Amino acid sequence: MAVDSSLEEMHWKHDLLGSIEVGIVVLDKNYNVQVWNQFMENHSSIVPGMIQDKNLFEFFPEIDQHWFTSKAAPAFSLKSPVFIIWEQRPYLFHFDCNRPITSQANFMYQNITIFPLASLTGKVEQVCLVIYDVTDEAVTRLDMQSLNSQLEELGRVDGLTGLYNRRFWEEQFVMEYKRSIRSDNPSTLIMLDIDHFKKVNDTYGHPAGDEVIKALSNIITKAIRETDIAGRYGGEEFAILLPDTPVANVEFVSERIRRLVEKCTVKYDEIDITFTISIGIAAFTKTYNNSTQWLDSADKALYQAKESGRNRVVLAV
Repeated sequence: MAVDSSLEEMHWKHDLLGSIEVGIVVLDKNYNVQVWNQFMENHSSIVPGMIQDKNLFEFFPEIDQHWFTSKAAPAFSLKSPVFIIWEQRPYLFHFDCNRPITSQANFMYQNITIFPLASLTGKVEQVCLVIYDVTDEAVTRLDMQSLNSQLEELGRVDGLTGLYNRRFWEEQFVMEYKRSIRSDNPSTLIMLDIDHFKKVNDTYGHPAGDEVIKALSNIITKAIRETDIAGRYGGEEFAILLPDTPVANVEFVSERIRRLVEKCTVKYDEIDITFTISIGIAAFTKTYNNSTQWLDSADKALYQAKESGRNRVVLAV
């Protein structure tokens, strides 16, 4: 008995669509589903009979209809394939990751290709969506980006205080100096140093000294704005750059930091440690020939604060 050729063709097409490891969805011009392969059924739990001739957006309301129809438009009008990569949009269909044990992803990352399907008349009445599971690639790429970001952060942050290290702070300082040269906005620099810090280390040990440094960095972090740039300049010396800030405001901030430090008690190994700081302030002026002169001006003011009795704020003249 001869097998009907149309049934035979339908059978091998069904086998083909069911065996490939990509999603295949065919949509007509009204975005009604014409083909829904085994991959899509497995990941959506929607069998073809449920979604056949039904509107895609009714079953997947989370898909931005305006965005998707705009993306698919060139396939219908220009007969041009359209590509959507996971970096632009992580997924089209919100499917669970099918490797929950080995993968860190909470969903399947997808690359999408939209192919035009021309009829015998040459008109594109349907498009085919091909959905690729690229979760492994995406997770690897994201992990690498995260690692690079962490390494970059480690390269600019002081490990003890969490403030910027000297190298990165100086880079930001030079950039701010150049910006200040071009603008008329006031910027101010603070240099501060822990008084008699060697005595703290000699009396209580270096671990206790580290706790004092961390306590000071916490005070600085809480006292300044997010736009201010604070760094550990040396062992017990700190630098704070306050962009777009007049010196009068910075004097107030400096006094606040000094008073908070004066009231601070660091507890280490059942010992209470108190300490003070000296502060030098230098407002930016266009008479500086380079950023080093600005820094030297604040450093000289800090030296004057030390020489005049410590635990005080001195403004550079």
